[in-house]
Amino acid sequence: MNKKQRANLIMTRLSEKYPNPPIPLYHINEYTLLIAVLLSAQSTDKKVNEISPNLFKYGSTAREMYELGERNIYNYIKQLGLAKTKARNIYKLSEIIINQYNNQIPSEIKILETLPGVGHKTASVVMAQAFGMPTFPVDTHIHRLAQRWELTSGKNVKETERDLKALFPREKWNILHLQIIFYGREYCQARSCDGRICDLCKEMFPLRKKPVIYRKA
Repeated sequence: MNKKQRANLIMTRLSEKYPNPPIPLYHINEYTLLIAVLLSAQSTDKKVNEISPNLFKYGSTAREMYELGERNIYNYIKQLGLAKTKARNIYKLSEIIINQYNNQIPSEIKILETLPGVGHKTASVVMAQAFGMPTFPVDTHIHRLAQRWELTSGKNVKETERDLKALFPREKWNILHLQIIFYGREYCQARSCDGRICDLCKEMFPLRKKPVIYRKA
């Protein structure tokens, strides 16, 4: 089975399992989605979803969040990793959104990437899930599975993103991003599958003898 055949099989199988995958992070609007994705760095979605409803109850817009103040933001999120840095970034980006973008999230990826604490992956997720723009955000799950499935030889998430965009149809990027994440979490985890155990790995590589060594981004 060549790479293109594997890509087609992946799209078929993941569409069967996850025809309408939900956005895994709790949010109310574009702004809270941005904050939720920012909070998820070095933290699990589950933990973010535990603390974010209370935060968003008082800070659902950039203006409301800014008025909370950095210390109060920190108090809401202090259970998360890098909480002090995240609180500072949320406060600063909220101020920028108020003053430069009329309290609205900019819908251009290059602008989003300039906001404090917002990298390429975070910006890509917001563009895909809030604005429906075709992107292919690559997190650790996607980077790992792309290697196991021999879809990329990328040494980092940037190279993996490039390879996946070239391989899959543009109109499938946004849903595949979610489908691969869900599959990686449920069936093809870092420790429970070594490239020979989950159903999809076995279907694509029935003769694979050795475990796939995952190269971290």
